[in-house]
Amino acid sequence: MTHGVRMDTHTSYGDRRGDWRDTAARYALLPLRVFLGVTFIYAGLDKLTDGAFLKASGAGSIGDTMRAVRDSSAVPALVDLSLKAPVGFGAAMALGELAVGIGVLIGLLGRLAALGGALISLSLWLTVSWSSTPYYYGNDLAYLMAWLPLVLAGTPLFSVDAALRARRRQSPRTYH
Repeated sequence: MTHGVRMDTHTSYGDRRGDWRDTAARYALLPLRVFLGVTFIYAGLDKLTDGAFLKASGAGSIGDTMRAVRDSSAVPALVDLSLKAPVGFGAAMALGELAVGIGVLIGLLGRLAALGGALISLSLWLTVSWSSTPYYYGNDLAYLMAWLPLVLAGTPLFSVDAALRARRRQSPRTYH
């Protein structure tokens, strides 16, 4: 006698749109979206409120950080570009993280926000954490990979994007 799992039965709990696996699949990206959104909002606010970060030099400044990683980065020219105006670069990074975090968290232009997060993570990986050995000690590569499912899927649930899509579907179309 063989024992196994019956594959012809599904447990449904009243969801007319499918079984629990379908529901789980629909909601699968929400924890990732919330984590990345909150994390990037926090990172942006942390940079903007840190008295040392938005300075060209000094302990904890963006300028000193970029000078410290310049020779070990994969793209030193990118670091050199940031060093032309370190305070502006730091502010742009902080505001970019804030915009990406808010966009992904509320689901406004979700794919574009996720692409922004992926590009920020890519630039940080190629500059700040490139020299991490072994490579998986640097968290920027993991963040880059975490952004990719949201770049592909967007923010289809509990989002401004979904509300706008639903509104467009419900509004009567007039053709001229």
